[in-house]
Amino acid sequence: MYTVAVSTDFVAQHFLTVPDPGPEGEVHSHHYELEVRCRGPELNEYGYLLDIDELTAAVDAVEERYRDELLNDREAFEGLNPSVEHFARIVADRLAADLDSPGVETLTVRLHEDEIAWASYERSLTT
Repeated sequence: MYTVAVSTDFVAQHFLTVPDPGPEGEVHSHHYELEVRCRGPELNEYGYLLDIDELTAAVDAVEERYRDELLNDREAFEGLNPSVEHFARIVADRLAADLDSPGVETLTVRLHEDEIAWASYERSLTT
């Protein structure tokens, strides 16, 4: 199985909407580190799993969408507690819609919320 990954980082804000969130219920920032991994069993005729420039552009678009934004105000988080788990899934779903890479079977998003905490979401890209 081949794996290709790219990463970036950005700052975004949120506040938690769960009962008794403590200080996390106030607007605060996180320095998110985003890593995206694509996996598949075969390389294309050029020896690539996917075009890294295409993956980088898709990841850059995600970064631009959320950099310096209040996640709670974004449509994708409507009705959701903006947890790092939800954020990882939202990013994975967005990337899956933007990538055109038939050799990729799975896409994994790992999103570090701070230096010690992260969540990931893995999804299939095959039907």
